[in-house]
Amino acid sequence: MQDQDLPQLRTARRAGLIDQVIEQLRGQITSGVWAIGGRIPTESELAQLTGTSRNTVREAVQSLVHAGLLERRQGSGTYVLASSEMAGAVSRQVAGAHHVHVLEVRRALEAGAARLAATRRTQDDIAEQRRLIAARNEASRAGSQDGVVAYDVLVHRAIVRSSHNPVLIELYENFLGALGESVRSNLAATGQIRDEEHVALVDAIEARDGERAASEAACYLDQMIEEAKPE
Repeated sequence: MQDQDLPQLRTARRAGLIDQVIEQLRGQITSGVWAIGGRIPTESELAQLTGTSRNTVREAVQSLVHAGLLERRQGSGTYVLASSEMAGAVSRQVAGAHHVHVLEVRRALEAGAARLAATRRTQDDIAEQRRLIAARNEASRAGSQDGVVAYDVLVHRAIVRSSHNPVLIELYENFLGALGESVRSNLAATGQIRDEEHVALVDAIEARDGERAASEAACYLDQMIEEAKPE
């Protein structure tokens, strides 16, 4: 977590400190300051930033873990799992799902979103997609698996947001936790995320070629689905 993200929390001064801290942490998540897949500050940092004790912070964090927004990883820290309670519910629902089934849902959502994005994208949308791909590649060169996963999720999210369809965007936002786990599973299985496929997808969106964009999105997901099928 970068230092410039941390001062946006304010010191809690009134009664009900745990509830106040919960709302502040939830605000960091729902606003996107703490991205899906990213690690949040440590309990000590949060206690200092909110002016509360580590016990207060620990209870607030645990509440958001129960809500499905955060996930503790032993020896690594606490990570953002979802951006809303509904997204957390979706994540819990698909937690035991077979990887292939999650990939099939991704294919259904992402191919359609890519087709719409090609007809509705702005130049700012394209610039953001390329920026996130570059950031993901930098994380890969730095050997940061968590960074690769976080930025890859943001790449797909940016493409869906380029559809400018609020219903589709909301559906996908609630799927981001499951998407993060899908990306992490794929990265663990293959050791890499294929950069050329994402670049080709963004190229098709920029060219306003809806059919090619949908085909690019479906193609690499079809390959992952085939590779993930049990022998």
